Amino acid sequence: MTTEKHARSAWSGKWAFILAAAASAVGLGNMWRFPYLAAKYGGGTFLFTYLVLVFTFGVSLLLLETALGRKTGLSAIGAFKSFGKKYAFIGIITSAIPFIIVPYYCIIGGWVTKYTASYLTTGPAALADGGGFFTSFISSSTESYLWMLIFMAVVFIIVALGVKGGIEKANLFMMPALIVMAIAIAIYTITMPGALDGVLYYITPDFSKFSPELVIGALGQMFYSLSLAMGIMITYGSYLNKKESLTQSVVRIGGFDIGVSFLAGLMIVPAAFVAMGSGEAVASGAGPSLMFITLPGVFNDMGGAASIVGFLFFLLVLFAALTSAISLTETCVSIIADGAGWSRKRSLVVAMVFIAAVGIFINAGYNALSFIEPLGPGSSMLDFFDFISNSVMMPIAALLTCVFVGWIIKPKVIADEVKQSSPFKFEKAWTVMVKYVAPVLVTVILVAYVAAQFGLFSM
Repeated sequence: MTTEKHARSAWSGKWAFILAAAASAVGLGNMWRFPYLAAKYGGGTFLFTYLVLVFTFGVSLLLLETALGRKTGLSAIGAFKSFGKKYAFIGIITSAIPFIIVPYYCIIGGWVTKYTASYLTTGPAALADGGGFFTSFISSSTESYLWMLIFMAVVFIIVALGVKGGIEKANLFMMPALIVMAIAIAIYTITMPGALDGVLYYITPDFSKFSPELVIGALGQMFYSLSLAMGIMITYGSYLNKKESLTQSVVRIGGFDIGVSFLAGLMIVPAAFVAMGSGEAVASGAGPSLMFITLPGVFNDMGGAASIVGFLFFLLVLFAALTSAISLTETCVSIIADGAGWSRKRSLVVAMVFIAAVGIFINAGYNALSFIEPLGPGSSMLDFFDFISNSVMMPIAALLTCVFVGWIIKPKVIADEVKQSSPFKFEKAWTVMVKYVAPVLVTVILVAYVAAQFGLFSM
């Protein structure tokens, strides 16, 4: 293990790690799911609930995973295995998750890339046809694969350039650009006639909407958005210098996630409110339909600004998709390198082949294999892999991790790692969270999402 640590990649500093981890956290979930949930669950009520959860439950698990990675200097499988071979299965479950997610994430990344280019080449009117453009594109037997592979190629090139030469430099450009574009679009949006009603709807608490469903929705959003239980934070933590403060870093990562999520809502909810007339109408759409069908119609109604706003918005989303796909791919590469003892180059080639092959297979669910509906009529293979990874495997991995740290190796092992670089004022509260609160919350997420999938629970 010592040799591995000496040969391991490393961040150039604390802010390189924070920016990379924040870039991983800021992804498609911030852009298309957070605004929908905020609109559905009472605006400010959801925002406040999400804020509380991020800075309690979310930051606690971020700290746990990052410290575990830094302590062991290994990715997920090796990190758990270093405490005993019998615990390797926790790392295997955790490590399987990015391998499932990144292929279908790159498919959606291809969609975003296509729309970004189309605002320059085709124009906003063609994209705002009520869904025909989108349906025709994703069901294409050639074009949808081409754009997926273009997106993958960009991700692979950046990862191939290494932690410092590729990932750090890419995030140093894309994250500030993303934030600047988000602020610019949000400012433009709230100056539109009638948009202030949408802003008020978005930020004003409606406590009548507070419910168990709201809390579960906020929990699920936070869980996925912060890159928890995917092996990402363990991997990124393994590249972190022992001198850097873990407590400060994870709080800043949570702050980045909340900030970008809030801006996403400020961009989307008021604009959609103006176009659709009510918060309920905004809340009626989520996921791909909001991003690729509803919003192009909203942008098209902006007249002369439609092309510019539409292009900048999808460029912003493209950067968010790229930063998350990079972190997922880097995690896969690190897992292969640690597990097989291969060089980074060889591990990357294997990861590339796997991601491309599985991506092609899942994408076929929209054309050649569209007859396969694994979750019932109208579902796709992408829906199935998303459900298995996000709603089932991630909560299970988080639960096992909490039990492992809280009850097997004991929280003090991780707390001692944290205290190597900074005081740990909230150690007792963190210990209670890891041992008692977090296991309950992740179990609630697991049960609720599985029950919702089979129609036993409304979300």
